[in-house]
Amino acid sequence: MGAKIAFLFPGQGSQAIGMGKALHDETEIGRRRFDEACEILGFDLKTPCFQGPEEALKKTGVAQPALFVCGAILAELLRERGIEPTHTAGHSLGEYTALCAAGVFDFETGLRLVKARGEAMNQASEASIGVMAAIIGLDIPAVESICAEAKTQGVVTIANINAPGQVVISGEPDPVSVAIELAKTAGAKRAVQLVVHGAFHSPLMASATVPMRRALADASFAAPNIRFTANTLGTFVDDPAEVEKQLAEQITGCVRWVECLETLLNDGVDLCVELGPGNVLTGLTRRIRKGTPCVTVSTPEDLDKVLEATQA
Repeated sequence: MGAKIAFLFPGQGSQAIGMGKALHDETEIGRRRFDEACEILGFDLKTPCFQGPEEALKKTGVAQPALFVCGAILAELLRERGIEPTHTAGHSLGEYTALCAAGVFDFETGLRLVKARGEAMNQASEASIGVMAAIIGLDIPAVESICAEAKTQGVVTIANINAPGQVVISGEPDPVSVAIELAKTAGAKRAVQLVVHGAFHSPLMASATVPMRRALADASFAAPNIRFTANTLGTFVDDPAEVEKQLAEQITGCVRWVECLETLLNDGVDLCVELGPGNVLTGLTRRIRKGTPCVTVSTPEDLDKVLEATQA
């Protein structure tokens, strides 16, 4: 038996100016995929990715396709070198790249879904004033209790369970502010509002699920050909209809990243490979389970690191 390798794909927030430039300039797959992406999206994705400005790249409708395209290219390049994943997972938007890597849909279908998702979430964000905040140093029951207390002021809920002691909450400005103060009083190491354009993974995104369900219904889904963990469940999902259902529910549902990673690691994954700019998921993986072998891959030069890790 060969090594069990999990491909992990980051979500919005990991984007960085310069992302994908080396992939485009140095690989045929990269050039082809970026050209296809510009055609499918109907706008130039290369300029914000390669040159910025940051304000352009961080827009939901740009950042999400950018991350999907770069992750998909990296997965193809690794496979070209004989690195086959046995497992996959993605954080929020990254779930679409993970499903593409698992053969659930092709590159074009995945990018069209990501485009629809970005547009739907943008509209939902503009229709409601929402914010998110990171709570560091409290356990889940403590944060749940804080949200329950702050809910008297309006919508606030747990959006991401990223690592032990690292939780993100999402909702309306007043209840989130109340929750931040309650968290500080409860002994949180940090409780800070995040710079995001909406209350993602909360009921304030409900209007985005309507166009998203339509887009998902129009797409063709196959069963994953490798093991895939769904954000909203934290467990393996292999039924295409269930995958489609979870993608719709993920927009308002909690990203259970700790459970996703534990499910992968408990299934015998030997190596986690983060595909995309930055190393957010690598850091979370090491917090979830210390000593887990991880490699981050964002450029063609990084591909060799995976080959070395699999031969170690």
